[in-house]
Amino acid sequence: MPSAYVIANVTVSNPAQYEEYKVWSSAAMQAHGAEVCVRGGAVQVVEGDWTPDRLVVLKFPSLEAARRFEASPEYGKARASRQGAAIMRMVIVEGV
Repeated sequence: MPSAYVIANVTVSNPAQYEEYKVWSSAAMQAHGAEVCVRGGAVQVVEGDWTPDRLVVLKFPSLEAARRFEASPEYGKARASRQGAAIMRMVIVEGV
């Protein structure tokens, strides 16, 4: 079964409030077995005009596991805490 990735680009407008989101999202990641591959590191654009703000890449053992994480009550709590603090653009993609 191929792995899956959650890839997000986050535009943070309220860093103090976003810290609360990070606490809840970290708990959700741990509860759902996410492997954190990227979480806000430096970005260097090498092609194209996409300039992401804050990138997050999470690895899950399967597409179903990634979907369970995104739909979970744990991540729902994180999502609610993020309201008004950041704009999230997130996809789930199947790995190889």
